[in-house]
Amino acid sequence: MIYVGVTGWGDHDLLYTTPEERKHKLSTYAGHFPTVEIDSSFYAIQPVKNYEKWNLETPETFQFIVKVSREMSGHDREPKLPLAELFERYRTSVEPLKQAGKLRAVLVQLPPWFDVSKPHLDYLRTIRDELRDYDIAIEFRNPTWFSEAFRERTLAFLKEQRFINTICDEPQTKESSIPFVPVVTNPDVAVVRLHGRNTAGWLRKPGMTSQEWRHVRCLYRYSEDELQELAAALKQVDETAKSVYVYFNNNSAGDAVPNAKRLIEILGAEYELAPSQISLF
Repeated sequence: MIYVGVTGWGDHDLLYTTPEERKHKLSTYAGHFPTVEIDSSFYAIQPVKNYEKWNLETPETFQFIVKVSREMSGHDREPKLPLAELFERYRTSVEPLKQAGKLRAVLVQLPPWFDVSKPHLDYLRTIRDELRDYDIAIEFRNPTWFSEAFRERTLAFLKEQRFINTICDEPQTKESSIPFVPVVTNPDVAVVRLHGRNTAGWLRKPGMTSQEWRHVRCLYRYSEDELQELAAALKQVDETAKSVYVYFNNNSAGDAVPNAKRLIEILGAEYELAPSQISLF
C-alpha cells in the first residue's frame, strides 16, 4: 500500500480555510492525508507533551515519521550534550507515538559532508544500536554513497543493518545530492521523499540566510508527466515493500499539497481518514 502525505502540517495554507481549521491544523490535515513527516524534531527534540497531543489529534490509523535532531544526525559537529543522552531524550519524547502504534519510522537525514568512510559507517552502526527498537530511514545527501564504486555495498549495508533506504527525488548537484534509487532495503516499509527539482535553489549561496534558502530550496511544482513517472516508480517499489510512505517536501510556494493530492488520484489510493475531511480539490 502506498501512503501519501507532505512534510509538516503547519505551512499548507490550502488546507486551512476557516478559523476552526486554522485552530486545529493537525486534525484538519488528518482529514486529507493518512500520514505526515514531523520536521520540527530536526531543530529540537520535542517535549513528550507535544507527541501526546499529536496522538490525540489523529485517528488510530494515522502514521508519523519523525526526524531525529540535527545534533543526532551529525549536522552539528559538536553536540551540546553527549550523544547517548540525546538518543535517550529522543526515545523518551517519541514514546507516546510508539505506544500508540503511530510511529512508522524515524528519519535520519544526514548532512552533505557525511561521505563514505569508516567513521561514518561506525556512526550509522551507533544509530542502529541506539534506536534498535525502531524502523530507521537513512537519507544520504553525499553522492559518494551511490557512486559506481559504492552503490551496491551501500545497499548491502543498509539491508544488513535493517535500515530503510530513503528514496529521494531531488535536484542533482555534485556536492549535496543523491540519485533516485528505488531499491527497498527493509521489506516492511519504504520511505520516499520528494524535494522537487529546482537545481538553482538547492545549493545555499554565500551570504544567504537559512530562512532565505528555505524559501527557494524546494521551490518547485511537479508537472503531470513527472507525477505520472513517479507513480509508475512507486508502484514498482510497492511490489517489494509492505508499505510505502511518500512525502512531498516541495512547499516553498505551497506546491506540496496539490502535488500530493494529484498523486493520490493517479495512484487511485483510498485511505481511512479523519471524519472531518473537507474536499478542496
